[in-house]
Amino acid sequence: MSSYVMNLIYPAYFCPYRQNKGGYTVEVSDLPACVSEGDSLTDSILMATDAVSGWALGGLEDGKDVPKVSPIESLRSKPGDFVNILVLDMDAYTENMIKSGSKNLTNLAWLNIFAEKNHINFSQVLQNSLTTIYQ
Repeated sequence: MSSYVMNLIYPAYFCPYRQNKGGYTVEVSDLPACVSEGDSLTDSILMATDAVSGWALGGLEDGKDVPKVSPIESLRSKPGDFVNILVLDMDAYTENMIKSGSKNLTNLAWLNIFAEKNHINFSQVLQNSLTTIYQ
């Protein structure tokens, strides 16, 4: 049985707060206007991961491809700033419930978007899969 997993990574610029020690502003240059911040490094990573996941999911829901990721080696930070990788677990972020006939099925939003975009009939795929397993 295969498992579908959608994990993404994006490099992000971390800029320390200038007035409030310990916090960071986080910018993901591959995603226009995707900026977040947090009062600590841990909080900044969590907040940025949430912002980037929401940005990516919004694009997928609009039928857009996930933006390409810049190689981390190509990114240059200002003195005092640094670049770090954000790891996104889109399955965990987008898990939701959908209805299929009279059965409730848990489906992943990104997988649902892919199926709709490619005109895949969930009922037919489920029926074919169950028939194959039964045989």
